[in-house]
Amino acid sequence: MADAYLRADGRKGIRNVVAVVYLVECAHHVARRVVDRADDPDVHLLGFPGCYPNDYSLRMMKALTTHPNVGGAVLVSLGCEGFDREGLGAFISNSGRPVETVVIQEVGGTRSGIDVALEAVKRVQSVMRETEIRVPMTMAELSIGTICGGSDGTSGIAANPAVGRAFDRLIDAGATCIFEETGEMIGCEGAMSVRAASPDVAEAINVSIANAESYYRAMGYGSFSPGNAEGGLSTLEEKSAGAYVKSGSRPIDGVIRPAEQPDKPGLYLLDVVPAEAPRFGFPNIADNAEIVELISCGAHLTLFTTGRGSVVGSVIAPVVKITGNPETYARMHEDMDVDAGRIMLGEATLDEVGDELFQLVLAIARGEHSKSEALGHREFILNYKSIDAIGPSCHPGGR
Repeated sequence: MADAYLRADGRKGIRNVVAVVYLVECAHHVARRVVDRADDPDVHLLGFPGCYPNDYSLRMMKALTTHPNVGGAVLVSLGCEGFDREGLGAFISNSGRPVETVVIQEVGGTRSGIDVALEAVKRVQSVMRETEIRVPMTMAELSIGTICGGSDGTSGIAANPAVGRAFDRLIDAGATCIFEETGEMIGCEGAMSVRAASPDVAEAINVSIANAESYYRAMGYGSFSPGNAEGGLSTLEEKSAGAYVKSGSRPIDGVIRPAEQPDKPGLYLLDVVPAEAPRFGFPNIADNAEIVELISCGAHLTLFTTGRGSVVGSVIAPVVKITGNPETYARMHEDMDVDAGRIMLGEATLDEVGDELFQLVLAIARGEHSKSEALGHREFILNYKSIDAIGPSCHPGGR
């Protein structure tokens, strides 16, 4: 299917990224300047702003810096933050990837920190080149995520069901597919539980959706924006029904949490809502927080449907944008990879656009750049969250 980068831990990537990671906001500027001066599209910036330790953020960073698309990492620490830099560095090293840590307080300050970290990036890249192994990759080793953002009245009619058709084809071909989010599936738990691969998975789905409803009620605000209403959506239930169809029609094999990777191919629901009273606010503050959580679950690329239009991409893994709104595509075609608005105009069927998406996934896996990649989009968000490592039921049973 594709020519992949083989990692020492046996996983296979479709990109070969060096992650430059700031471990507190105080180190952000130095890390950003390192990436700017590296001037290499495969050197990506990510990080965590907080000074206080947080188990979720450490778990996410471990998953992201050892993602199959990441070949090595440089950690940039101020020196006094609470992030467990030694633990993260050891975890990356144990995965077989080259990693170096630069502590700004120890190397002399901003200019010295940038110079030292930039040299560290060059050494990590050198090791990656010397140890690079390219091998064939099968569909069973490919993982694809999907989200929707800026939804409108066309999303649930065109773009989302077209992604569902593509998901069906990908799963039939042996791939792993992950859809989210539970806060936008409220009201769909009955339909989803019927598709569950086992009674345990059905129970996990119902628990997750009930928890999401309780959480958003406590926050006093559902996952419904003014832009959704301006785009023709009338209720959260209507939005949920449209979002749900991204999952296609195949059995749901399990429920996973951020930073958990499915242990076998199939279809999985990603539950991003903490199973406790709100402590750190909304489960995700923007679309890119959800994209990062899909990537932490091993997604090699993400299919992002948008009716109103979006321009974002992501670090580490390509983002493919699909709009079901022909007017949005006409205005923003430079950012849209797929025009599902042809379905609305009667110029294409769901199956035809689903097949187009399937073929585009294969092309992206073989190295073709998505539009957000080509435009240099490398967005990243990671904030405090309290969420269990193991969800209500992590892929129990399955097929």
